[in-house]
Amino acid sequence: MDSVAAMDAEMPKIGTSILVPCVQELAKQPFFEVPERYIRSDQDPTAVSNAVSLPQVPVIDMNKLSSELATELEKLDHACKQWGFFQLINHGVNPSLVESVKIGVQEFFNLPMEEKKKLWQKPGDLEGFGQLFVISEEQKLDWGDLFYINTLPSYTRNPNLLPNIPQPFRDNLEKYCSELNKLCVTIIEFMTRALKMEPNELLELFEDGGQSMRMNYYPPCPQPEHVIGLHPHSDAEVLTILLQVDEIEGLQIRKDGMWVPIKPISNAFVINIGDIMEILTNGIYRSIEHRAIVNSKKERISIATFHRPEMTKVIGPVRSLVTDERPALFRKIGLPDYYKGFFSRKLQGKSYIDVIRIQNEAGGS
Repeated sequence: MDSVAAMDAEMPKIGTSILVPCVQELAKQPFFEVPERYIRSDQDPTAVSNAVSLPQVPVIDMNKLSSELATELEKLDHACKQWGFFQLINHGVNPSLVESVKIGVQEFFNLPMEEKKKLWQKPGDLEGFGQLFVISEEQKLDWGDLFYINTLPSYTRNPNLLPNIPQPFRDNLEKYCSELNKLCVTIIEFMTRALKMEPNELLELFEDGGQSMRMNYYPPCPQPEHVIGLHPHSDAEVLTILLQVDEIEGLQIRKDGMWVPIKPISNAFVINIGDIMEILTNGIYRSIEHRAIVNSKKERISIATFHRPEMTKVIGPVRSLVTDERPALFRKIGLPDYYKGFFSRKLQGKSYIDVIRIQNEAGGS
């Protein structure tokens, strides 16, 4: 595929989001009540984050996977089937690079507002500073800001964004994106083994595959029990690799009807299954709802890096995982249409994957 054709095919217009105020600036103001548009009376209580008896998200050791330890591959398989989340240690990404990215993103969110405005979302765009999935002026807002950007392949990038990120953060991001792309491929290779699939059955979808990044900033809030940093959702992509920058607790997953906190581990990435992986594996590996809560004293920063197939691909359950005993649970759909549908909706739980699900004759799912 030549570069011009690739550019046209790779990044169709997939959505927009209404521009909203900067929460980081709002949080600096001396107020005692949170503005009404941020009040979330419909959210489950966040008090479970203090519970000590809740189950812990599995921890997977990449060194043990690489040494072909069967028990570690079984742990990975169990984590993907039962949790949809795991923490990955000994992942092989240079610790000094990770530390540089952590420092860079903190400085990035602390840029003067005049500098941030140069990188703010434009009307009709998804990329830049702002929020996503805001589809109406009446919609409740999250207590957080984000910076969203397409990173790979390089021809999908917005020419007004990445080149204007200050140095040395920009160069460190380039290296970080490349390292995480390699890590994603390695993780998928191990998942392929665990599922006993043909070696390239999943990887062939990732030739010239895409990567995007969402940097999240959650300011402290005087009434944290009334707001949500990022409301419950599952990720659209294949895999998400999350870096918890300041190791402040706030990420929670919905497991067996409870909100379970993911306690940050030093030098670990949080990996989660996205909706596309659930579709490709015919529901064997499952995405899971998660959310971000905030606190009254400290900011929380994270970087989520999303990985997806190349945009000309059609996704659906892979051949080897569809059998008479387990027929296809999802219909096939082209990635441009998939993402247009995803970004045109309010982000809410796992509601979007149900649109792709094949309904049975009784009308259930």
